[in-house]
Amino acid sequence: MRREAVESFECFGGRCAVRVGDRDGEAAAAAVGDARQALLEAHRTLSRFDPESELSRLNRDPRPEAPASPLLRRLVAAARAAGQRSGGLVDATLVGEIEAAGYADSREFDPRGADRESPPPHPAAPSRRAAWCLLAVDDRARTVSRPPGVRIDPGGIAKGLLADVLAESLDGFDSFAVDCCGDLRVGGRGGRSRTILVEDPAGGEPLHELRIADGAVATSGITRRAWTGPDGRPAHQILDPGSGLPAFTGVGQATAVAPTGLLAETFAKAALLAGPDGAESYLPYGGVIVETDGAVRVVDPLGSVLPEVLTA
Repeated sequence: MRREAVESFECFGGRCAVRVGDRDGEAAAAAVGDARQALLEAHRTLSRFDPESELSRLNRDPRPEAPASPLLRRLVAAARAAGQRSGGLVDATLVGEIEAAGYADSREFDPRGADRESPPPHPAAPSRRAAWCLLAVDDRARTVSRPPGVRIDPGGIAKGLLADVLAESLDGFDSFAVDCCGDLRVGGRGGRSRTILVEDPAGGEPLHELRIADGAVATSGITRRAWTGPDGRPAHQILDPGSGLPAFTGVGQATAVAPTGLLAETFAKAALLAGPDGAESYLPYGGVIVETDGAVRVVDPLGSVLPEVLTA
């Protein structure tokens, strides 16, 4: 009889959960405990808000090349890969811009006033400076390189990456599901299909059901972490790299399906930033688009898409 071990806990400023099913219940429980510990340690390593985290120390380091742990090197490689795959829309080097928008520390969000009239919608654009292009990893030397002053904000990229990291260690069990604050990765040797609900950003009934046995789902949206910016205008954590300001593209939420968590996270954010006309081009494996006027589009997978994996 297959048994499932489950743990749910606070991490990365939200809630994470790990489920492992296997005939060996003790092994499943131990794997869940190990996964929880790995996520908590990763949070301590990659937090932008902890001045003593390895990421914060790297962001302060004036050297163009600095030593980095294997996890931090994977994160830097993931940030560059996400920038490449999204055409520069997913840019993890906008730390100064997100701080200027009012997201400089870890705190509870007060959305009062964030429902004021938003700017007219328009698609986002890549940054002209594109600092993500300058990120480099040398695994042999165990270092990362970037120009002094370029800082990294892992954001959702870290959550998608860590879902993949845990999947690597859990793939030998009958089934597993990893939820890194909404970035989901499922799989296992048993081929168990799971139902994943796409939430309504307005708080209504779920918008759609996805059935996945092996793969990932990520959702990017502008409503959960929203506040009034220093200029009195609505603000949120997803920036238009071209302007450095919170993006208002006409898409309020995008959910993407993909083979890996990193790819799903990249696709979801790129689809939101591309706006209603460009969003579907970033959902080759399917997904759901919610426009800010409330319109919902379910995107079916493209039949001609070949298997694609974005890893780091």
